[in-house]
Amino acid sequence: MSEQSTDLRETVRRRYAAAAVQVTEGGTACCGPQPVEIDENFGSTLYAADERDALPAEAVAASLGCGNPTAVADLHEGERVLDLGSGGGIDVLLSARRVGPTGKAYGLDMTEEMLALALTNAKKAGATNVEFLKGTIEAIPLPGNTIDVVISNCVINLSTDKASVFAETYRVLTPGGRIGVSDVVADDALSAAQRAERGDYVGCIAGALSFTEYREGLEAAGFTNIEIAPTHSVADGMHSAIVRATKPVETPAGAAESEAGCCGVSAYCTPAETSVDPTSTVAQAKAASGCGCQD
Repeated sequence: MSEQSTDLRETVRRRYAAAAVQVTEGGTACCGPQPVEIDENFGSTLYAADERDALPAEAVAASLGCGNPTAVADLHEGERVLDLGSGGGIDVLLSARRVGPTGKAYGLDMTEEMLALALTNAKKAGATNVEFLKGTIEAIPLPGNTIDVVISNCVINLSTDKASVFAETYRVLTPGGRIGVSDVVADDALSAAQRAERGDYVGCIAGALSFTEYREGLEAAGFTNIEIAPTHSVADGMHSAIVRATKPVETPAGAAESEAGCCGVSAYCTPAETSVDPTSTVAQAKAASGCGCQD
């Protein structure tokens, strides 16, 4: 990872850590936690009142997303759901209610403060079918072909390596699995510099892909049935959008060989690769699986 990418990730981590601390400290106030809103285009106001009322106040207050992915993911009883960048846990808890006791909802976040807040919120909600994982969305700490639905709420645009995010999302999904993501997407006419003028990485804008770039990124990872539908404007030429796509039931030629050949390692053959088994090194995991990518 480049120095610039590392700096941007740390900037995002600090911002979300501060938001988690703000919510946690607000929970001791007489009136409860105050929402960490950026503006009317982001945050808990994008959820229906009945959804907000059914969850711990701290989970609602910590929402920093640009949409409501659980409302468009079409979750079913018994499904396994993964939320990329789960924050205070609002989308994980909503997903857990929808998939029921036979399903499971995972949350992935790199910020310890948000993970601690999410665990507290899960306990308050009495949710027993949830699990929160520490890690990055560029190297998901789950085995391949184990998740039915991947959701995310205004987080993918924060990544400096979206190709790895798309590839990792594809890897963990079961054949026929799908994504239902809320994200910020830019008009094709906007340059990267123009996007940067409209906000920053923490504000969910500067890192946004264009509509064409987003579609091409998903296609390159192997996704089909791609839909990218804007829902509301968040800045001039920038939109909150619902993104849907499917992992084909039949894996394209070559992809299955690569995935099977490097089982035991996430983010295969990239600088972000890690062993799925935390007790093994990457080299040990590859050797144990007979992986053909030994470099």
